[in-house]
Amino acid sequence: MTDLDQLRSTYLTRVADAAHADALEEVRLAALGKKGEISLKMRELGKMTPEERQTTGAALNRLKAEIDAAIRARKTEMEDAALDARLREEWLDVTMPGRPRRQGTIHPVSQVMEEVTQIFADMGFSVAEGPQVESDWYNFDALNIPPEHPARQEHDTFFMHRAEGDDRPPHVLRTHTSPVQIRAMEKTGAPIRVIAPGRVYRMDMDQTHTPMFHQVEGLAIGRDISMANLKWVLEEFCRAFFEVEAVELRFRASHFPFTEPSAEVDIRCSWEGGSLKIGQGDSWMEILGSGMVHPKVLEAAGVDPTEWQGFAFGMGIDRLAMLKYGIPDLRAFFESDLRWLRHYGFAAGDVPSVSGGLSR
Repeated sequence: MTDLDQLRSTYLTRVADAAHADALEEVRLAALGKKGEISLKMRELGKMTPEERQTTGAALNRLKAEIDAAIRARKTEMEDAALDARLREEWLDVTMPGRPRRQGTIHPVSQVMEEVTQIFADMGFSVAEGPQVESDWYNFDALNIPPEHPARQEHDTFFMHRAEGDDRPPHVLRTHTSPVQIRAMEKTGAPIRVIAPGRVYRMDMDQTHTPMFHQVEGLAIGRDISMANLKWVLEEFCRAFFEVEAVELRFRASHFPFTEPSAEVDIRCSWEGGSLKIGQGDSWMEILGSGMVHPKVLEAAGVDPTEWQGFAFGMGIDRLAMLKYGIPDLRAFFESDLRWLRHYGFAAGDVPSVSGGLSR
């Protein structure tokens, strides 16, 4: 037996006898590493004659390839055996039910905002957006709210801090989404039909008021738009939102600086058994404010009031959510824990109804 035959027999035996990965690595290093026996013999080729080098070199290369293949095959065999052992020891019954995982839910305010947007979209209203930090002009002046108006005082408005010497116009956290209507008219002119949903801020906090809440305001400007159009739009909205056929609205004369004439809108309802029923009963509940857009507001937005007229309305999204889904305290939207959200939240894809059921 030649030296190469002896090396072949020795290392193939060691590879077959290797019991674990570390032992197999030791065999590889001993045979094929930089200082391994076969590697050292490859270095001796330079001392041989060309004829010997050709014969011995080919034999060494065959031996090196054979041992390397045996090591790889043994490694694969070990890995397969380890996997088989894990499968036997870590057996899993795939027929058992999975562990329950709590799913996220949609906040009632987000749900109602989507519902309101969809209803008005069906009536041809597009959605307009604007900044939550507004200039004093957009938030008050352009809406015909004079400097002496109570809403401009610090007890009702969050004014942005200004450093000494800052002579920029005052800025506020918007107190309503009406500034969006001004921006929309400036951008597109008339005719226009938009709603402006979003967050608004006022310094107020009790069971039905929070410092940050959500509003949706609507605006429709055309040549012949009247209060009759406003009444129809609001009735259609209430029918769709509260999911009732019979809706009766009552318009009470009121005052808003940005509309003339102005009206508070009540809806007929009853409170039987502590639950609200829309469209029946002898009670009335205020749900929004509305009116015909004041000519000065149209002028401020660059719309000619001698050519165009229209209506505007505004309502609280949080209040709508409370009324439709029986949520007793507005502060729960902001102070509650996850148990509250799991109770009132809606799963993605669910369409809640006023009766409390869910439909896909």
